[in-house]
Amino acid sequence: MTIILYLLAISLCVAACGLGFFLWSLRSGQYDDLDGAANRILYDDEIAVAAPVRPPLEAASVRPGPDAPERRVRDGTATRV
Repeated sequence: MTIILYLLAISLCVAACGLGFFLWSLRSGQYDDLDGAANRILYDDEIAVAAPVRPPLEAASVRPGPDAPERRVRDGTATRV
């Protein structure tokens, strides 16, 4: 029976804390502009400038030289990296 009194006291404390946080948010202006953030996301303030795109490297320009180390593949043959 005493556990009910403890739970009642704890629940009243939690409810009082929740009410306190709600009143604090009202006083600090958290609910003043509800539509501003929803509308602000729809409009761009600045025009984004795209970075220049570099062309991809040619496959022939990245061929390994004669001193490149050999790499073994599954079938046992050696290839240069």
